[in-house]
Amino acid sequence: MISYVFRRVLTAVPLLLGVATIVFLVLSLAPGDPSAIYFGPGMSPETLERIRRDLGLDDPLLVQYFRWLFSFVRGDFGYSFASNMPVSRRILAALPNTFVLASISLLVAFGAGVLMGVVQAVRQYSLLDSALSTVSLFFYSMPSFWLAIMLILVFSVNASQWGWPVALPVSGVVGTDHDLLGPLEQLQDRARHLVLPVLSLTLVLAAGVARYVRTSMLEVIRQDYIRTARAKGLSEFRVIFKHGLRNGLIPVVTLLGLSLPSLLSGTVFIEYVFSWPGVGKLLVDSILQRDYPVVLAGTFLLGGMVVVGNLVADLLYGVVDPRIRHGVRNG
Repeated sequence: MISYVFRRVLTAVPLLLGVATIVFLVLSLAPGDPSAIYFGPGMSPETLERIRRDLGLDDPLLVQYFRWLFSFVRGDFGYSFASNMPVSRRILAALPNTFVLASISLLVAFGAGVLMGVVQAVRQYSLLDSALSTVSLFFYSMPSFWLAIMLILVFSVNASQWGWPVALPVSGVVGTDHDLLGPLEQLQDRARHLVLPVLSLTLVLAAGVARYVRTSMLEVIRQDYIRTARAKGLSEFRVIFKHGLRNGLIPVVTLLGLSLPSLLSGTVFIEYVFSWPGVGKLLVDSILQRDYPVVLAGTFLLGGMVVVGNLVADLLYGVVDPRIRHGVRNG
C-alpha cells in the first residue's frame, strides 16, 4: 500500500506541472497585457515599458516559462501583479474559506445522498421512491451557478413574497456587524452566510450520489448473504446498514474521487456568485486582471486537491472492502 501511494504521488507531480504549463501558455496567448493594470492617465509609454521590463514581460515567452518553472519547483510562486503581495500569502488567505465551503458541502451532500439512495432502494417502486427520483433528477440536471441565482431570488431578494421570515445573506463570509456580536451570534452569522453557497453545491451533488447509491443498493440487497442475514433473524436496520450498505458503498468511493473535481470547479462559480472570498473567486478576479502568478499558483493548488481526492478515494477502497489490496497479486 505504501509503495502504491508513493507511485501515485510521483505520477501526480508531472501531471500537475503539465496542467500549470498549459495554463501558462493559454494565459500568454490571451490578448491584452498584465501591465495594463498599472496604466494611468498621463503615463508615458516609456514608463509603461519600464514596468513591463521590471515584471519580466518583455522577455521571450520561452525565457518567461523557464524562469517561472524554476521558481515554481523551488516553491517560489512570485508576487501578484495586482496587489504586489506574495502569491503564497494571497492563496493562504483565501484557502481556509474554500476548504470550509467545499468540505461542508461534501459531507452534507454525501450524507444526504447516501441516506436518500438507501431509502429509495429499500422502498423501490413506491410513491416515495418515485418522488425522490424525480427530485434528484431535477437537481442533478441543473447547473450549480444557475441554481445559486435561483436560491438568491427565492431566499433573499424575494424572501418576503415567499413567506420566509428572514432573508438569507448572499455575499461574504460574515456580516458587516460581525465584530459587534457575541460568540454565539458570530457563529450563527457565519452559519447563515454558509446556507445558500452550501445548498447550491449540495443539492446538485447529493442528487447524483443518491442515484448511484440507489443503483448499487438494489444490486446488493438481492444477494444471498442479505437473505441469509434476514433468515438469521437480524433486524432490517442491521441488515441494510451493516451488511448491505458497506458493500453498496464501494462504487460510491469511486464517485467520491470523481466528485471532488466537479465540486472544486463548481466552487469557483459559486464563490464568485456569492462573493465568497475563497480561492475560486481569487482565481476569477486574477484571470480578469491577467494576474499570471496568482492564476498559475491557484490552478496548481486546485489540481493538487483533485489528485489528493482521487488518491484518498483509492485508499478508501481498502477500508470499505478489505479484499482490495493495491499492488498485491493473488495466486
